[in-house]
Amino acid sequence: MKRIFDLMLAILASALLAVVILGASIAIKLTSKGPILYWSDRVGRFNRVFQMPKFRTMKVETPVVATHLLRNPDVHMTSIGAFLRKYSIDELPQLWSIFVGHMSFVGPRPALFNQYDLITLRTKFGVEKMLPGLTGWAQINGRDDLSIELKVKFDLQYMERQNFRFDLQILILTFFKVIEHSGVKH
Repeated sequence: MKRIFDLMLAILASALLAVVILGASIAIKLTSKGPILYWSDRVGRFNRVFQMPKFRTMKVETPVVATHLLRNPDVHMTSIGAFLRKYSIDELPQLWSIFVGHMSFVGPRPALFNQYDLITLRTKFGVEKMLPGLTGWAQINGRDDLSIELKVKFDLQYMERQNFRFDLQILILTFFKVIEHSGVKH
């Protein structure tokens, strides 16, 4: 049931957001060198690594680490990168990951392949058995402001409460968090 919902919503979202996706693609190409998409190695279900697309918001030569680990993330940001991140437009290409079954709309956010502390803690508590999500319970409860331990705590709460109604609640709350730019640091 969840997979069917994900596919139907991904098709609808792609159609409704086609102009935004096209506009972002053109803006990235016109304002910075390099590809439009950044394919990030992420840890998915059962700790399998997959390539997750995002609109590129950082300069091509930026080190491959979580943004909060960069000494000065703003130095690495493209001229429109902050805008794309502020409104979560950089996340829209992840609709592809939902289409191909690497992600769901709701679940724990997929860790970077080198976020060993997060991967280890999620594995310890069984969170790695869940399909990662475009958004999740931790996302709407703090996003970039959360410690690794708190993220995993919210992931566990989601795992225990997961159902269709809770997923809808998270999706609706995500919409409002995006509008408010809540929890976005970089």
